[in-house]
Amino acid sequence: MGGVNHSAFAAFLKSRRDRIRPADVGLPTGPRRRVPGLRREEVSQLAGLSADYYTELERGRGAQPSAQVLTSLARALRLNGDERDHLFHLADRPVPPATHGPAAQVQPALLGLLDRLTTTPAQIITDLHQILAQNELAVALIGRPVAVRGPEASFVHRWFTDPDARALYPPEDHPHHSRVFVADLQAVAARRGRDSEVQRMVASLRRRSEEFAALWDTHDVALRRTDHKRIVHPALGIIELDCHSLFSEDGRQRLLWFSAPPGTEGAAQLELLSVIGTQDMTADENRTSP
Repeated sequence: MGGVNHSAFAAFLKSRRDRIRPADVGLPTGPRRRVPGLRREEVSQLAGLSADYYTELERGRGAQPSAQVLTSLARALRLNGDERDHLFHLADRPVPPATHGPAAQVQPALLGLLDRLTTTPAQIITDLHQILAQNELAVALIGRPVAVRGPEASFVHRWFTDPDARALYPPEDHPHHSRVFVADLQAVAARRGRDSEVQRMVASLRRRSEEFAALWDTHDVALRRTDHKRIVHPALGIIELDCHSLFSEDGRQRLLWFSAPPGTEGAAQLELLSVIGTQDMTADENRTSP
């Protein structure tokens, strides 16, 4: 490792910031805007960083940014795969293997929609239910993605192999979610064909979970487009919500968002969730789910 190339890192951040127009990320274009792209404080807000910290980075100062910070910056600045790898190289951080995967680069169209969903929990997942991006309300509702790689990054895999993952839903709802997860995976496996990633996951789950094996052998198939969910929140209790899905053109990614009809208890809980944010999140990360 040769250390952070501070000047090149700073110049690259500024060049990427300058090329993004406010409308690209759902921000209004005001008459007094003096910069061609985003302001520093806008990038810091999109990346979930303090304005002072981001300013120091763009001035070529401060400590080596963490991998989590780099990932947040890559998303906020709409970096493609090569640009994101370059950002990690300039920061003298190993490029995460996931950034080379076929589904790891969040599709811009879905990301643009996610940025506009500011009043409802929303996130982008792969077809194997690996979280790629979340807004802050989604983090407050279900937590951040677990810090694992490989099959365990899939919530479907954890659902059948890690009992703690099921704490997100009431026990009486578990059979329903098991059936839906397996039927969805059947559809994904058929669409992907002889895909080694799916084949390894199915083989692992058949070996480790009798429940999964029995459901898989029913051959029920249905993509999970909409669902009614009861989510167990550590501060607000059970929140009843509708979950909607928008699929990317190739089917490899999905934008999920949660809503509740106006006037319902779920709608009131979502409003309260926007107030308390993540301050009362006390549950383990394993509860995170698509």
